[in-house]
Amino acid sequence: MQRKWRIVPHDSSRIEMLMREARVPAVVAQVLVSRGVYTAAAAAQFLDTKLMGLREPQSLPGVPQATEILVAAIREKLPIVIYGDYDCDGMTGTAILVNGFRLLGGDVSYHVPNRLEDGYGLNEDAIRKLATRGKKVIVSVDCGITSVAHAELCKELGVTLVITDHHTIGDQLPDADAIVHPRLPGSNYPFGELCGAGVAFKLAWAICQEICGSKKVTEPLRRYLMQSLALAAIGTVADVVPLLDENRILVEHGLKTLKSEPLPGLLELMKILKLDEASALDTESIAFSIAPRLNAAGRLGQAQLAVELLTTPAGDRAKALADYIHELNNSRDTLQRSVYLAAQKQAKADFDIEGDAALVLAGVGWHQGVIGVVAGRLAEKYAKPVLVISLDAAGKTGAVGSGRVGGTNINLYDALAECSERLLRFGGHKAAAGLTIDERQLDAFRGDFCEAVAKQWADNEVVPEIVIDAEAPLGQLNLETLKQMEMLAPFGAGNPRPILTCRDVRLDAPATLMGKTKAHLTVNLRQGSKTIRAVAFGASEWCDELNQTDGPIEIAYRPVINEFRGFRKVEIHIVDWRPAKKTAPIEA
Repeated sequence: MQRKWRIVPHDSSRIEMLMREARVPAVVAQVLVSRGVYTAAAAAQFLDTKLMGLREPQSLPGVPQATEILVAAIREKLPIVIYGDYDCDGMTGTAILVNGFRLLGGDVSYHVPNRLEDGYGLNEDAIRKLATRGKKVIVSVDCGITSVAHAELCKELGVTLVITDHHTIGDQLPDADAIVHPRLPGSNYPFGELCGAGVAFKLAWAICQEICGSKKVTEPLRRYLMQSLALAAIGTVADVVPLLDENRILVEHGLKTLKSEPLPGLLELMKILKLDEASALDTESIAFSIAPRLNAAGRLGQAQLAVELLTTPAGDRAKALADYIHELNNSRDTLQRSVYLAAQKQAKADFDIEGDAALVLAGVGWHQGVIGVVAGRLAEKYAKPVLVISLDAAGKTGAVGSGRVGGTNINLYDALAECSERLLRFGGHKAAAGLTIDERQLDAFRGDFCEAVAKQWADNEVVPEIVIDAEAPLGQLNLETLKQMEMLAPFGAGNPRPILTCRDVRLDAPATLMGKTKAHLTVNLRQGSKTIRAVAFGASEWCDELNQTDGPIEIAYRPVINEFRGFRKVEIHIVDWRPAKKTAPIEA
């Protein structure tokens, strides 16, 4: 589905007011206005990322009760197990609590389920095994908010259960000993978009304060909390929660700590990725380098090793784990590319890509660890929700699927809920979700799901679009302009890196493919006397189209600073393009 380009209306009076009263450069004022920030006070709140802007941890719903339980367990040396999810958010949140409880002298271990064998969330067999091994307290991280039956099982077994989560709350809350959740019913916490690692960080902070008997903690605990900010930043960026409010603060300061004082395992991983040589780290350092490698361990059923990397001291073990996890990512990349090509081929051959409201693709043996990433790439490519389902070769177990909505405003969780009678189970949130289905229900489910998505398209007048902050010729791009734009960082979900557009652009040289798998393209563009290097990631199919285009084009792009061996220059990342002579004007 073709995306509509929508350029945000230019409001010169508001831009001039922000420039004058908020004392920000014109380019920053223009982007702020395009994102609904109209006053100096709102601009100051948006731009201010001081640590003191974090709300007191005890104000997070459930933290006081959980703190009381866990401080007592630490002091009494009760065996505690941190039960985390197997994605990057869950693993970093798990590491935050494990590192803290160890530092405080607690008897702590961790358990992360195997994605391929155990599935998501709390697991009955795992709980029974943990109880048999003498564990007295289970603390969930990034999971558990819908685990009603598992909470009952913990009570039967005499195990204290503390749930920390941020996912969608079901009709019934688990009867746990404590639940920490930013959107807990009956509470009024002003920011409900913390990720699992962010919730874990707030709980760890409260526990440190309680142990110290004051808001000011000891130096070892202060250092621990600052290093935990780096873990929270990784989880926040990886889980694609909005980088607004507290999340901006967590990521801003987490990135600084990640650069200045990373945990030993992260330092070894950063050395492999050459991130230790960068002058500064940004959200792209996490999103495209660190998080994929941690996630690779979880996707290939070895999340335990990623948690070990984040909790191990300096030494040979940290280096060995970093090397191994880096290689796991290479294996994941190969599997992902194979499934992506097969799913894309199926979409083109068997479905009406333009006409169908959503795509439900299924294949035998598609690796469950990569189907979510493939769904995300296809959803972005086709501008519509995509579910990718892995079928069991023997047909004896339920088929497992993962879905993403791409750049649309479709609520994936609601669409799945409308088809829930076809599913064995499902969960997640509006932008990403997972499911298990009896293969015999697949065709009926596909029809129901597409109908549910089509209803959202119609009812909500949802149109896939690219929101453009401003029209800016290439000649305006220089290091000073980009430095001013960086005032709006950290960039990510809810606060994306600004997208600009310009017209009458021509190829200065033919586009060529790049990367080990030739999945990306690079091209030199020219507008007037200005030439600039452009990259389009995951857009190899554009290469021939660009080279065969006769005449000027229009581009939607993100300006970035490329740093290589200490040399910095401005480049652009192409978001979309179209031949200038074949399209209608950009809509305001």
